[in-house]
Amino acid sequence: MSHPARTAETVAVLEETIADYAGTLAPAVSVAAFDATGVIAWHGVGEPRLDGAPVTRETVFRIASMSKSFLAATALALDEAGALDLAAPVARYLPGVRFTYRGIDYPVTVAELLSNRSGMPEDNAWADRQLGSSREYIAGLFAEGIGLTQAPGVGYQYSNLGMSLVGRVIEAAVGRSVEAEITSRFIEPLGLTGTRFAVEHYGEGTDVAHGFRTFDTGATFIQEPFIGEGALACIGGLFSTVDDIATWSWFLASGYTNEPLAPELLSARSRIEMQRVHTPIPVPAATEFRDLTALGYGLGLFPAHDRRLGATVDHSGGLPGFSSNMRWHTDSGVGVVVFGNSDAFRADTLAMAAHAGVLRAKAVPPRTVEPWPLALEAGALLDGLIRGGEPLAGAAHLTSSNFFADVPDEVRTARVAELLQTVGEPRERTSFGERIVGASDAAHLRWRIDCAHGALVCDIRLIGLSAPLVQSLTVAIADETGTKPLAGEPGLQVLAAVAREGSPVS
Repeated sequence: MSHPARTAETVAVLEETIADYAGTLAPAVSVAAFDATGVIAWHGVGEPRLDGAPVTRETVFRIASMSKSFLAATALALDEAGALDLAAPVARYLPGVRFTYRGIDYPVTVAELLSNRSGMPEDNAWADRQLGSSREYIAGLFAEGIGLTQAPGVGYQYSNLGMSLVGRVIEAAVGRSVEAEITSRFIEPLGLTGTRFAVEHYGEGTDVAHGFRTFDTGATFIQEPFIGEGALACIGGLFSTVDDIATWSWFLASGYTNEPLAPELLSARSRIEMQRVHTPIPVPAATEFRDLTALGYGLGLFPAHDRRLGATVDHSGGLPGFSSNMRWHTDSGVGVVVFGNSDAFRADTLAMAAHAGVLRAKAVPPRTVEPWPLALEAGALLDGLIRGGEPLAGAAHLTSSNFFADVPDEVRTARVAELLQTVGEPRERTSFGERIVGASDAAHLRWRIDCAHGALVCDIRLIGLSAPLVQSLTVAIADETGTKPLAGEPGLQVLAAVAREGSPVS
């Protein structure tokens, strides 16, 4: 359950983000923050139809290319079921499809299409207007041959047309429309009652936002007709609500937890596959809201790593009249959803600002790590031996064969004694658990030994056998923070070690 004070602070973050964001060029904007429990805060401004009615949390917006995550999940589910092979050439399912590069026909796999590394060029401007095109028309284009700008598998290029081919592959594999397959596999089982592929599928009186365009920076807005449901609907046709997308985002994010939501629909392994980098993308310049060290395209999603926020996943949506973004913090599942009903509105920029603010408000650490139980057991035992000045042979049953061969016990004991001459004798004020500094992964543990005139930091690393064993131990004088060696270990990241049981840190 969310902490009330933090929930109120999260609402304030959303309100302030919209108020401060100079690029809000849409008649209506809807922003929600979510975690494992669903939407924890919502704020909206404006009128979704410019008819005097205010935007609400239930207002339906078109989510455009965020639909690709549903398409990718469906392809992976069929791959798990053995009905589709992502590694197979597209031509296995669609024999008439041709790809050419430098005048030569090239095979392209389903996975290469899903991960935007097929060699097909970027096509946003053209594809935005093709959602309603017939399957026959699009099939004819491929039969004539699609030119590639690079060999398949080489680099990232965002191809809507290529992604739509995944929809055709799915239809060939299951014998019905891809929209029906997505709906029955995910939309209905997850209870996404506000999510549809066409505006006509909603009941009369549903609060559906109209799309608008502006050519004078928001001074006036022109209503944009809805682009119909057709061959490219599977890559950009969905409409939805912030609550439904929050549920969908947590469904995907929960693949990283010990208790993934609805495991019968898609394995945690496949959800993680969607959220890891398959195709690297050059890292953009740092901005006020993000400073990336890594960026790529996964399967229907954009995974990234931010120096300040940690690992994140997102996807934007843009069509004439609409802009949207969903993003979440991989480790905690805390995220935001942003909708706007104008393509002049930068939903991704507002979402980045809102997400950074929400993570600060909820005090979410960049990463949480759950060390193996033996790491905690071995750490406590070695800690006691070190503080007591006893030989480490007392922990021999928890160490690997190289442990004492690499550094004999008498050598390590003498070195620790030298360190203690500098920092003084260990103090007994706190328990071992209170002195754990963190871990870089489950096989590592760092803790502090408080001493009379300073502190030591100890690191152990385990080998991942069926019964893990400690393969190395380092002890060093701590810096003034007490969290890392004074001499420094440049590659070691110090992280909070917090157990995770299927719900985000709160």
